Amino acid sequence: MDKDRAGKFITQLSGYKTFIPDTLPPYSPIKYDDQLQFLLSEADRALARLDGASSVLPNPGHFIAMYTKKEALLSSQIEGTQASLEGVLAFEAGLKPKEDIHEIKKVINYVKALNYGIDRLRKNDFPMSLRLVKEIHNILLKGARGTSRKLVVFRRSQNWIGPPGVTINDAIFIPPPPNQVRELMLNLGVFMYRKDNIPLLMKIGLIHAQFETIHPFLDGNGRIGRLLITFYLYWKGILSRPLLYLSYYLKKYRNEYYDYLMKIRLEGDWENWLKFFLQGVAEVSLEAASSAKEIIGLKDKLGNELLSKKRGGAQAIRLLDMLFKRPLISVSDVVIKLKISRQAATELVNKFSEIKILNEVSGKKRYRKYLFADYIKIISKGTEI
Repeated sequence: MDKDRAGKFITQLSGYKTFIPDTLPPYSPIKYDDQLQFLLSEADRALARLDGASSVLPNPGHFIAMYTKKEALLSSQIEGTQASLEGVLAFEAGLKPKEDIHEIKKVINYVKALNYGIDRLRKNDFPMSLRLVKEIHNILLKGARGTSRKLVVFRRSQNWIGPPGVTINDAIFIPPPPNQVRELMLNLGVFMYRKDNIPLLMKIGLIHAQFETIHPFLDGNGRIGRLLITFYLYWKGILSRPLLYLSYYLKKYRNEYYDYLMKIRLEGDWENWLKFFLQGVAEVSLEAASSAKEIIGLKDKLGNELLSKKRGGAQAIRLLDMLFKRPLISVSDVVIKLKISRQAATELVNKFSEIKILNEVSGKKRYRKYLFADYIKIISKGTEI
């Protein structure tokens, strides 16, 4: 294998070596062996099953909203953020989370960035573009602790990758120098738009790896690169709903993820990276489809239980529906959303607590908050700190 197939390491005047990637697609074409063809086929099938499973959800928008939070959490955790799904929900509900509030805000920003990008693509304000990438980056890092740098421009100084505190001379990897970033990103944009015969799942695998190699921002590159996967496939119509989030897989195999990216740079090994990537697409598609089925099963089970035990009638079913959209609630929330009296809302919440649908989590006598724990258990798989 040609070790310079993906680009070259160039020694800079200061003595360190930066990596300058070649433009995509690789000059030496991707070798489609049997395993790569099989994994591409498996990934395509798994994505189709995910689309089918999500289409029969009673309220797919609610599922997407919660899965977006899960992706935001997992992608942030890959970068070292210490936060939990319950912490994010507590913050959104006005409670004081157990985790560092600055860590929680990173996750909240990710949710905002993801929703913003999908909304722009859905409305066709403009398609995938470097401008959209910059806008998303701005949302992702806005107000983050330690961020004082300009956010809507590509980096103008050298960055490097390594353990906290490591100097550039001991870095694991040094991306291209700043004076080449703009041109490299423009070339990547051209490849995004280029019409070719490369399967779209393979193409976004190449795009993601190239983006991470260019590392065009001083911070947030990993999270932006993972967002690009969902945005690109949604833009191309491969996803009818934004439900493919690879961070579950990339967190699970974090060391392998970084190793395969480095093998592209060191050995020109695109094929094994693409196999790893496609395996991830298949795995997370099946995981999300399984979660969707579990949620349908949970809703049916609890609905039947409420009807058979005559626990609150129609209002109980309405509250159950509400919980799949908003799994952390107060009595006041129920009053407002269901438009019922405070006494009726209190009785309803108490009934749900008695049969363990809701758990009180605030520990207060007044202004209590209640968590729909069984639902959170399904959604939060893989997000454990």
